[in-house]
Amino acid sequence: MPPRSASRYWLFKTEPETFSINDLAAAPDQTTCWNGVRNYQARNFLRDTIAVGDGVLLYHSNAQPLAIVGTTRVVRAGYPDSSAWDSRSPYHDPSCQPEKPVWYMVDIQLENRFEPPVERARLLQMPQLSGMLLLQRGSRLSVQPVTPEEWRIILELAAPTRKSRR
Repeated sequence: MPPRSASRYWLFKTEPETFSINDLAAAPDQTTCWNGVRNYQARNFLRDTIAVGDGVLLYHSNAQPLAIVGTTRVVRAGYPDSSAWDSRSPYHDPSCQPEKPVWYMVDIQLENRFEPPVERARLLQMPQLSGMLLLQRGSRLSVQPVTPEEWRIILELAAPTRKSRR
């Protein structure tokens, strides 16, 4: 596969009770692996497409309010998700073996926190974001692409509230 000339953009969904932006901020070097994804389309993005340097919008789902809470950068491209073969992990998949991985993960590092977050209700009011995958009825994919234009608009919405990770 030839090298890419530009970063891509993504949105990763997380339930804040499971892992929040505060957890990421408290992690060593504000970096974590993004594991536990058990959807084949999302796995394919993690394994085949997401690359070091790509931007990620972190979205708190199943929360009040539903919101984009910050940005991260991919610091390690896709590699096998070892939680799949760890019987103590909530993400254990007994059909997976280390020598034949099925599930993949990437590492991300906190870049900015949005305080306050950019709420989904606000996104829905933006006609320029009407095609955004996150805002489509029935969209449940936990790892999804974001267009450069969507990325730009969301960063503009958050501009007065962005706080550097440090």
